[in-house]
Amino acid sequence: MIGSLQLPGDKSISHRYAMLAGIADGVSRLENFSTGADCGSTLGCLEALGCEITRSAAGASNAPQVPAVEVEGSGKRLQAPSVPLDCGNSGSTMRMLSGILAGQEFVSELIGDASLSRRPMARIMTPLQAMGAEVTATDGHAPLRIRGGHLRGINYKLPVASAQVKSCVLLAGLFADGCTEVEEPLSTRDHTELALGAFGAEVEQAGKNRWRIRGGMKLRPVHAVVPSDISTAAFFLCAAALFAESNLIFDNLLLNPTRAALLDVLRALGLQITVLGVEQRHGELVGTLQARCGRLKGASISGQLSAALIDELPVLAAIAPYTSEGIEIRDAKELRVKESDRIATVAANLRAMGAQVEEREDGLRVPGNQRLHGAELQSHDDHRIAMAFSVAALRAEGESRIHEADAARISFPEFYTTLETVVQR
Repeated sequence: MIGSLQLPGDKSISHRYAMLAGIADGVSRLENFSTGADCGSTLGCLEALGCEITRSAAGASNAPQVPAVEVEGSGKRLQAPSVPLDCGNSGSTMRMLSGILAGQEFVSELIGDASLSRRPMARIMTPLQAMGAEVTATDGHAPLRIRGGHLRGINYKLPVASAQVKSCVLLAGLFADGCTEVEEPLSTRDHTELALGAFGAEVEQAGKNRWRIRGGMKLRPVHAVVPSDISTAAFFLCAAALFAESNLIFDNLLLNPTRAALLDVLRALGLQITVLGVEQRHGELVGTLQARCGRLKGASISGQLSAALIDELPVLAAIAPYTSEGIEIRDAKELRVKESDRIATVAANLRAMGAQVEEREDGLRVPGNQRLHGAELQSHDDHRIAMAFSVAALRAEGESRIHEADAARISFPEFYTTLETVVQR
């Protein structure tokens, strides 16, 4: 694995910047915007809500062209949609946009594909209803119907650590009377808090894992370059760890401490990682990183670390058989309610490749020093599963076939072509 990578914009940040741009006063320009279908769903919903969005390319004529979007904000008051808002496969779109819609004086309906319609939405319904919005669903699942309007600030303690639910409540707090406070049981990614600050809102840390926002604040537009997605980089970092002589350079990479725990785990496993430079942009740490192969040992991931690595756990589990000591994952029950049941799917695919795996209710134990063979693998139309087992298959003996491999389009449509550019045959 050798080469230099400029990966698409971070999916989590792209969602948040687009939504805040949609309710800011003026035009925001967002360069290196995520190319994934999920973020496309957010843009489509904003257009249906009356935001004018222009898509283009940015970059010098002799440099790779990266996607850019310009969003003309509505100043916090959106237009009533004439059709249901289609969130596609994107839980981020449905959960976070619901916070904004709760503050709008109209009725909206949010729908999604079959996978999204199975994911739990009661976790956002409860706080939004407490704030005064009318939110209904079918047994706690999409479609969601939201009658927004006058909201009141609340103090809300999340029963489950979730950056999406925390973000939903904070965004609703922008439209509420008084202050809204959110407390989470474990620290999760803080992109919403940083993005709100970048757009001119004040978000106060009111205690450990507790955040406060005051209603009524106006947002200003921004011109931002979205950092490259570290969750996407995870697949290439794990691939680099599998092969001697690997040497990958990642430019413009997100190094937010709430996401960079991945780098600590990979270093502990044995991957040689060097940060070549770092700067702060709109509150986010961004830098250039070099990764070179080392001897892979093992790791135990649980508690706060599992919450921080929730998106990266599938690919870490997928490469666990190639480590010397294996990888154990606990406290990750949230994986069972993602785009697929990621615990069951990872276990089934590893077994199909000949690995021994212990599946648990809240995680997995995958022993090390195992040899994998090619197999028929199921993605269940889950982008992170498809990409994780593309990495595992690189070092397996024989050919593997991943069904519904095009699920990668959800977050990284260019994944397979980019992988080909750095794999040494």
